[in-house]
Amino acid sequence: MKIAMVGSGYVGLVSGACFADFGHDVVCIDKDPAKIESLNAGIMPIYEPGLAELVASNVKAGRLSFTTDLPEGIRDAGAIFIAVGTPSRRGDGHADLSYVYAVAEEVGAHLANDAVVVTKSTVPVGTGDEVERILKEAAPGVRFAVASNPEFLREGAAIGDFKRPDRIVIGTDDEWARDLMREVYRPLFLNRAPILFTSRRSSELIKYAANAFLAVKITFINEMADLCEKVGADVQDVARGIGMDGRIGSKFLHAGPGYGGSCFPKDTLALLKTAEDYDSPLRIVESVVKVNDSRKRAMGRKVIDALGGAEVARGKKVALLGLTFKPNTDDMRDAPSIAIAQTLADAGVEVSAYDPEGMEVAQPLMPAVTMRGNAYAAAEGADAVVIVTEWDAFRALDFKRLKDVANAPVMVDLRNVYDPSDVRAQGFTYHSVGRA
Repeated sequence: MKIAMVGSGYVGLVSGACFADFGHDVVCIDKDPAKIESLNAGIMPIYEPGLAELVASNVKAGRLSFTTDLPEGIRDAGAIFIAVGTPSRRGDGHADLSYVYAVAEEVGAHLANDAVVVTKSTVPVGTGDEVERILKEAAPGVRFAVASNPEFLREGAAIGDFKRPDRIVIGTDDEWARDLMREVYRPLFLNRAPILFTSRRSSELIKYAANAFLAVKITFINEMADLCEKVGADVQDVARGIGMDGRIGSKFLHAGPGYGGSCFPKDTLALLKTAEDYDSPLRIVESVVKVNDSRKRAMGRKVIDALGGAEVARGKKVALLGLTFKPNTDDMRDAPSIAIAQTLADAGVEVSAYDPEGMEVAQPLMPAVTMRGNAYAAAEGADAVVIVTEWDAFRALDFKRLKDVANAPVMVDLRNVYDPSDVRAQGFTYHSVGRA
């Protein structure tokens, strides 16, 4: 089947490359000529492990191509996926659907064959209804259906998530559309991936509900971590103890500096706005958003306390190890490091940093931070070394070398990467999250 993927960002590019790897003929479409030129040259616009190789092999096989020409790209496509961004709208926090609707209008203007138009973008409830209305006006007489197919890709593990999904959610009441989407995902049936057909509105809400629930788990364990520090408990033991309950599960119970990235911050906010529009407040999610926002600054204050307090922190230097919101990505959207660096700068602390993949993206967001070529260069002259992102490169640091280059042997481990006794045995003063 020919598949058109409109939008060649994170979701569109990963999904398109994986569909091509399943044997479909995929055209990825984007309005940005520079992005398409780079993709045709084999240069990826994002960092995702294994993506460059996957794209290259499918381009070579003739199953994957890139273009700015939407009319030609959607010609004869049985499935047309909309995978453009839906960022938080400035001013009110609603999801900005202007890109989605613009694609729907352009697709409708050039749709000449039967096709299922699929919203892959994360969109609020009712978006599919508006896409359908736009297409009916723009493409009278053409047979089409509008389906919702939310993505559940984790940055840094997106290819594995696509090929071995927990579930595939498809929202449509049209039987023809269901049959076509079964054909699109048929290769995954061999892996017995569960496929859930729902109404379109249920499918749209599932994505937001899932992200909000995971955000609740993260925020819950972070608040438990604060309590653990107060009472002398160990949050990792607490997380293991509750995570062994099958009703709770162990995932997303890792204490840290708060969640960030492309999904949780904007999706929880968009869900709150939808709830507000329908006069159905979500008090738990409201609290989660507030607690998470304040936590990032609180982690900056934790570092200042490790320096001896605000009175003596001014003029000191801190090294941040890891800037991206999670490892194995270059994504800096709502990364805790941004608020931490700003809190330190506001206190008069000099900040240097190293991240294996994110420094180019991070530098415009934190111009006062000095980017260095490795962890030890960042730690030169530092009064505290802070692990902000749990990259594998920081899991086996040479503490003797760190001690030699740093001004003071102080480590603040915001991801609980290390065992406290091991670090203290190396002569470091060690601070972690939720542990005495």
